[in-house]
Amino acid sequence: MSPVRILAAALLLSAASSAGAAETPLDSAVATGAHLFATATFGGNGHTCESCHQNGGKGPGQIGDRQLPSLVNAAAIYPRFSRGAGKVVTLEGQVQSCIKNGLRGTPPELGSPELVAITAYLGSIAKGQKIDIGGAPK
Repeated sequence: MSPVRILAAALLLSAASSAGAAETPLDSAVATGAHLFATATFGGNGHTCESCHQNGGKGPGQIGDRQLPSLVNAAAIYPRFSRGAGKVVTLEGQVQSCIKNGLRGTPPELGSPELVAITAYLGSIAKGQKIDIGGAPK
């Protein structure tokens, strides 16, 4: 078989296997959350989540001179007590707070597709992290 025919066959097999892999609703929510994380300003100051939480939240971040931890274990440590808020907050509540205070935007409502998608994305980057409710960010 010629190299061109082998390449063509490989491309056809690759396309067929990609077409057969159905995206689940969770996969879709994670992809939407990743997109929102990187692009949505929520009507605020023009920044996005990724403006402060770099590399999709997987690396350390920064706000001005203030260093931020990565978000790789965020979904594994919430709910947790917030000294600043003086109460226990959920991951959803923390995301809303960041959008309201950090981005100066309008946070999505609890249970909204946007908030579900962002928290699904944060859950996806926490895959393999030890559950440590109330623990410290990494």
